[in-house]
Amino acid sequence: MGGDHYFSASPASAENLRTIVVRLAGRDVEVTTASGVFSPDRLDAGTGVLLANTPPPPPGGDILDLGCGWGPIALSVALDSPHATVWAVDVNERSLDLVRRNAAALGLDNVRAVRPDDVPDDIVFRGIRSNPPIRVGKSELHDMLLRWIPRLDLRSDGWFVVQRNLGSDSLQRWLAATLGQGYTVHRAATGRGYRVLKVRRHGTPPTEVIDLP
Repeated sequence: MGGDHYFSASPASAENLRTIVVRLAGRDVEVTTASGVFSPDRLDAGTGVLLANTPPPPPGGDILDLGCGWGPIALSVALDSPHATVWAVDVNERSLDLVRRNAAALGLDNVRAVRPDDVPDDIVFRGIRSNPPIRVGKSELHDMLLRWIPRLDLRSDGWFVVQRNLGSDSLQRWLAATLGQGYTVHRAATGRGYRVLKVRRHGTPPTEVIDLP
């Protein structure tokens, strides 16, 4: 890959397209991957832990896969929730092209693979599922999470998988301290050296109206 990273906007390495078979949404599917993207040869362990330890996605509305790579999370959510709109967001143009290719091959017309700035500002998300790019660095990671988590709808959840030895526990503490009131952050699952963190945005209950005599 030379100087490429999976978070490069335009990988310079040869694509080297390949086909792999992975299990998504309870079925074996054939997908296309390429060099210059995250985990091109297999479903990575962290994403596997996330998919195995999250509840079914909301049946409708807008759902975000942040840092989508070639698309395992977005494709899984789209298969499980055909009436939802799944936003697969990445800075890597090759990743986005692969997501589009794989969604088309699976007959999924509810996936939107776009760069971050191409998500309309008025969209709020009924859920977020993400294996975030930890290796971009703490400052950039924090900025990314603070850009997207506040776009959760009220009473909606974000699910994030982070490797334990890459700072999952400190990230959990930072999220709880930074998001503050209105959110709760807790560790929902642990497996294969990964933590699944659940971030819930709470809603304000409606004010009860009492008729006074």
